[in-house]
Parts: sequence; structure tokens; C-alpha cells
Amino acid sequence: MSERPHLLEFLAPFRAKAGHHPWPRFVVTPETWRDLGTALAEGHLDLLALFANDQLVNAVLYEPETQALALASITAYGGHFPSLGALHPPALRLERAIRDLWGLHPEGSPDSRPWLDHGTWPSSRPEAKAPYHFLPVEGESLHQIPVGPIHAGIIEPGHFRFTASGETVVRLEQRLGYVHKGIERLLEGVDPAHGVRLAGRVSGDSTVAFAFAFARAVEAATGTEPPERAVWLRALMAELERLANHIGDIGAICNDAAYALIHAHCGILREEILQAADACFGHRLMMDRIVPGGVAIDLDAAGAERLRGLVRSLRARMAEIAAHYEDLPSLQDRTVGTGRVDVGLARRWAAGGYVGRASGRAFDVRKALPYPPYDRLTFTIPVRQEGDVNARVWIRLDEIGESLGLVEQILDGLPQGPLAVPVRPCAGEGIGLVEGFRGDVLVWLALAADGRIRRCHPRDPSWFQWPLLEAAIEGNIVADFPLCNKSFNGSYAGHDL
Repeated sequence: MSERPHLLEFLAPFRAKAGHHPWPRFVVTPETWRDLGTALAEGHLDLLALFANDQLVNAVLYEPETQALALASITAYGGHFPSLGALHPPALRLERAIRDLWGLHPEGSPDSRPWLDHGTWPSSRPEAKAPYHFLPVEGESLHQIPVGPIHAGIIEPGHFRFTASGETVVRLEQRLGYVHKGIERLLEGVDPAHGVRLAGRVSGDSTVAFAFAFARAVEAATGTEPPERAVWLRALMAELERLANHIGDIGAICNDAAYALIHAHCGILREEILQAADACFGHRLMMDRIVPGGVAIDLDAAGAERLRGLVRSLRARMAEIAAHYEDLPSLQDRTVGTGRVDVGLARRWAAGGYVGRASGRAFDVRKALPYPPYDRLTFTIPVRQEGDVNARVWIRLDEIGESLGLVEQILDGLPQGPLAVPVRPCAGEGIGLVEGFRGDVLVWLALAADGRIRRCHPRDPSWFQWPLLEAAIEGNIVADFPLCNKSFNGSYAGHDL
């Protein structure tokens, strides 16, 4: 890609595979695969996903300049394929996962260590059963601090290996994969009605987003158009999920900065959202309410009125919390300048959500690749450049205001009509891409002729956020790690599959 043709122009000679929607898929040569790696390394393309399908390795690529998206596939002849990670480091963990799950080897990769495989599977590779080697760090008077995978609280497991000079973190390296549960294998051979239930349990705090993306992938693969009322109700649930998680995160960040008052108030507000969701949709997290072809439950007039009252209350009370947060010097001292993520790193890793937008990457699927009904709604995407804990708090605060406005618009514009249509069983491939509270949630799937799932890959935004936490903590004191970690709030379950 030396002359830099645009993505779709560059892939056009390979002809798009029939039956893949809504974006095209191309099977490319090893030379073209390496050229795509170069384009990723030079910042012309973003890597949105990298996964295997039998002997095929697939990369979902996004071109910011043209807002074009395409999937490039390469056959792993003899179980080998050229490493994208050798050119583009954000691909490394994804390639390590491919090797663990599918036995396909990325040739030329600088990191052959296992990732999801901890040596306890019947098919574990010998390397996974050997002691895990963290990367070396050189320097004088350095010491290591191992943290996890078991933590002092009811949280998910992950191991963090700190190398410190005194109290200053010189390097942090993560080891995840402790909650691997075989989601991709569980999805194989099931019908979409069961598959959406599994997708909604990839990461429980994002159950609406994953079910939304899965449903859109099935509908793309089968040519199904969900009813308008269902489309708007899906967005309503997605915004309620975003509100609940953002408010909960703000409280938790303040709590880790030793200020429990905001934490308490945010906990109350989050609970009010969950209770309203339960009253309106029959489940606090709105789990299993989005299905392929539409939604499983309607919103009545009393529920709509309750949500309007909730919006009015949240808008006033969150304004008070924001003002209180900004006026506390002791709190600002902990969050401002702490845990910075460089703008260039966020761009290189294609970090989504509040992590990316706090560091200048203005990417939001609802705007960049709009899907109904967001293509008919008015809202802005807040972006900051500082990249610190404070910026990640303010992105959440600003997004809460936007989501409150979206809820009002959805309630005002909610059309009448049916809630779902049947999904015709047929062969096909589809991608669903939606904006969850952490960032872009992607689901790719292939359906067999009987409509059952041949292969499905759900990708959580945390895959491209966890590595940036390692960079964010460098140069900070060890005691600031919980604060930095909470400001990221990466999903272990969503990452570990």
C-alpha cells in the first residue's frame, strides 16, 4: 500500500465474498496481508478485531479517513499465517489467543507466549504448562510486586506484575484469561435464539450491548429488518445501560480516591436506574430483552412516564455531583495528571469508549458507522486530550448528559408497531457493531443453511484498552494503580471469552 489507495480500492481485486453483510469480506494473499499490517503500523487503518475461523484468520479493519470498514481473511496454510503483531503491536495478544484457541501460528511474532491458555486444558500446549515468563526489566534497585489473580474484594481475577523503583512503577505487565469460559465453542451449533442468550452473558454489565450487536449480526446475515419500534426500544435500553454503568464508575473512581460521599450518591442513582429498568423491561440489567428480529418486551405508557421522571431527576442530581467533584481540591489532586494515556497510543491501539475519547480519539460507532435509530437522533461525542483519570471521569459525565438527551428523544419519537419479526433460517455471514458503555462491541458470525451458528466471535472493547493501562501506570506510584484501573474498568470476562 505504498501509494496509499483507500482500503476498499486496495481490496477490490480480490472480490468480496458473497453472503457477507453489511460490510464486505475479502480473502487475501500473504503479501496483501503484510501490506495491511504495514498500513496498520503507519496509522492509516484501525484494527477492530482479529480472530480465527477454522483455517482462516480474519482481521476487521476500519479506515478513519473514509469511514470504510472491511474484513480481510487469510488461509493459514499448514497452520501458519504471517504475524500482524510483528508490524502492529495491538495485534499481539489477539494472535496469542488465536494460537491458544485454534493452534494457528503467527509467523514472525515477537511474542509466542500463551495468553488465554493457562496450562489446564486437555489440549494445552507444552508452553502453557511451563512457568509463565514475564518480560524482563533492567535497572538498579528494582523490585517486583505481584498482585492477583485473587484480589481483596468480590471482583474478577487478573494478575498484575509490577516492577517498581521505590514507590514509582517502572513497568506493569498483565496476565489475564482466568475467566475463560469457552463462549465461542458454546455458540457453535446453536440457533440464534439461544445464541443471543449466550452473547448477552459474555460480560454481564454489557448484556444489552452484546445482545444488540449479536442481533444485528444475525439480521445482517439473514437479511432481516427488525420493526421500527423494536429498533428504538433497543437504543433506549442501550442508553439506560450506559447511564447505569457510567454513574457507577464515577462513584467507584471517587471511592478509590478516598472520597466515599460521591460513591454513595452514585450508588443510589445507579440503583434508581436499575429499578426503573426492572419496572419497564422486567429485568434490572435488561438481559434477554433484545432478540434477533426485534425485542422480547414492550414499554407501556406508565414505563415511559417513569423514565421521563428519571431523566429529570438524574440531570439535576448529576449536575450537583459534577460541581462537587470539580470543587474538591483533594479529589482533583488524585485524578488530574494521574494515569495519562498518550494520544498517539490511544490512536494506535484504536481504543474505544471513554479510554479513547479521553485521549483524543473521537470514535463512536453511533456517529462513525451510524445504525438505526442513532442516524436520526441528535447528540455529540465528547472528546478530551489530557488522557488522565480526570479526563476519563469527565468523558463519562459528559456522556451521561448526552444519554439523558437521547432517552428523551427516543421517548418522544418512539413509533408504534410490532416488536419482532421471524428470522428466516439460511446460510450467511454478518457483523454487528454497536457502541456499548466501554466502547465499540463487535460480533461476527457465520450461519449454516439451517440457520444455526457455525462460528461466532464476540469482541469486547477491553481487548484494546487493557494494554493501555500498562502504559498509563508507568511513572505513577503503586498506590495510584487502583484509581487508574477503576478509571479504565476493563472487563475481564469480556476479554477472556
